[in-house]
This record gives sequence, C-alpha cells and structure tokens, in this order.
Amino acid sequence: MRIGLAGVGRIGAFHARTLAALDHVDEVVVTDADPQAAERVAAELGLQVAPDVDALIASGVDGFVIATATPGHAPLLRRAVAAGVPTFCEKPVAATLKETLELAELAATSAVPVHVGFQRRFDAGYRRARAAVASGELGFIHTIRAGTHDQAPPHASYIPTSGGIFRDCNVHDFDILRFVTGREVATVYATGANKGAAFFAEAGDVDTGGALLTLDDGTIVLISSTRYNGGGHDVRMEVHGEKGTIAVGLDHSLAMRSAEEGADFPRGPRKWSFMERFLPAYQAELTAFTEVARGERSSPCTVRDALEAFRVAEACELSRAERRPVALSEIKGRSVLGGGGAGGPQR
Repeated sequence: MRIGLAGVGRIGAFHARTLAALDHVDEVVVTDADPQAAERVAAELGLQVAPDVDALIASGVDGFVIATATPGHAPLLRRAVAAGVPTFCEKPVAATLKETLELAELAATSAVPVHVGFQRRFDAGYRRARAAVASGELGFIHTIRAGTHDQAPPHASYIPTSGGIFRDCNVHDFDILRFVTGREVATVYATGANKGAAFFAEAGDVDTGGALLTLDDGTIVLISSTRYNGGGHDVRMEVHGEKGTIAVGLDHSLAMRSAEEGADFPRGPRKWSFMERFLPAYQAELTAFTEVARGERSSPCTVRDALEAFRVAEACELSRAERRPVALSEIKGRSVLGGGGAGGPQR
C-alpha cells in the first residue's frame, strides 16, 4: 500500500513513524505547509516527499492521513472525498458544529470511507469495558466517572484555536462514553475554572473543566479535565454497575499516590503524555485504517460518530457559558441525520 500523510507536526510525525512500520504499508508520502519539516521527517524515516497535497493525492495513494492543524482538516477531507481516496482524519474533522454537520452529510452520501482518529476505541482497557457492559456482566449501569488530565498545558499559541477544553480535551471522553455504553447523552451541566496561566482566560477558555451528564437511559456520568496534572498524564474511566464495577487506566502507571498506610499501589512508572499512554492504541488504529483503505472493514469511527461527540462538547460549552443545564436536543445534528452512527452506540 501507498499511504499519503499531510502534516508532520507532533502527531503527524508520530503517525508517519507508525505507518512506516506497518507490514501492509510499502510507501509513505508526506507533505507539510513547511517543506523543510516534511524533508526532515522524510529523511529520518526514509519516506517520500510531495510538494503539496494536490501532488500527493495525484500521485496515486491508496489512503490519506490528515494530521495538520485543525483549520486544515475540513478542506483536506473534502478534497480527499472528492478524489475518492479513503481517508483517516485526526479529530476534530472541523472547528465548528456547522461544518462538522456538513461533513457528516457529505460522508453519509459518499462511498468513500472516512475514519476519524479517536484512538481510545482501540485501547484494550476501553474495549474490555465495552464488552463488560454489552454482555451484562455488570448488570445495569448506574454511574460512570471519566476524565482526561494532561500532565502539563500546551503552548499558549494552541489555546485560541483549540475550541476550548470540552471540544479539544473531553471530546475523547464523550466519544468513548458512547463507544463503551452504547447510549447517547441526553443532558449536560458543565462548569470550568482557571487557576493556572492567564492565557486560558484571555482566550475565553478554562484550564479545568467538569460536567455532569445524563444518558438517555438515566445513567449518571461525571466528567473531569485539567491541563495541570503534574503527577503524570491521567486518563481513566470507571463503570459502576448493579453487579460490579470495572475501571480503565487503573494500573501501576496511575498518576497519583495512596494516602493509606502500607499501600504500595501504584508502583509506577507513570505516563507523561497522551502518546505514551495510548501508544498501542495508536498503532492498532492506523492498522485498522489500512484495512479500511483495502476495503476489508468499514470505518470503526465515522464522521457521524465525530459529530455526536462534538455535539456533546458543544452542549458543555453552552452550559458553561450560560450557567444552565443543556439538553442535547438543543444542539443541531441528530434530527438532521437520523439514527445512531456506524461504529458508535450498539443497542
């Protein structure tokens, strides 16, 4: 296979390395708005370079990976679909709800497969939790706790275009919540605070967020996020049920210590970035994309799935801004496209 990749920043270079190591990938062609950056990554990994996206797509790639900055996602996705090239796109597919909805409609009317990069769907722990819920092992589910706690904040220049902590950070929690439970979010109540650098507030964002969600079957979900978790990168989920509880991310890398005398858990070492925390999931995710591109499976995370996660994030930002509960029925999208998305809830 010949795979094209646009964007060789931190996640793009990471994906280039992963793709180059896959058995079914014979060639990787990279391009970037900074030609020198593309040349450096290509030289390091032994890849080919295209001068721009048009040349890359015209060169006859079997699949296309979009890993540029967020403003580039939507136009590149449209270009790839128009060219008939199976495409993997990092989240978010677009910066606004309106454009995300437009892309979901485009993907729904096209035969070109699009796989959106929510890598937690390929993490072994989350897949085990999904199986426990689906099998009835836990009985009925009544409470879920989920969170994404970054070890350190991103650069100040990233925040104004990030979309806010719920769209940028917790959107992963919203997607995996749908994946694990097979349910949709019905209502949200969200809040946030700033205790760190001034650039969050200056951009209208918060460095710490929290939300209370109610699912369509009455399950209560507690969501948290922060840009300041100095003990390490901490991403977890607890699923509490009638007959038992299962936890994702509860291992010796846990970024906390016990206050109980004699406790030796967790023993470490800790994880310090999302790429370290989810390395096997990223590898499995791109392996799955090569299968999608070869026509061996359908997309495991569609643009419709990305839209549903974005709608929850949009509701959280509205709730935070207006200091009130928000029903998902207030957020445009579901009634326009109809039922549940492929690869999302399994009722």
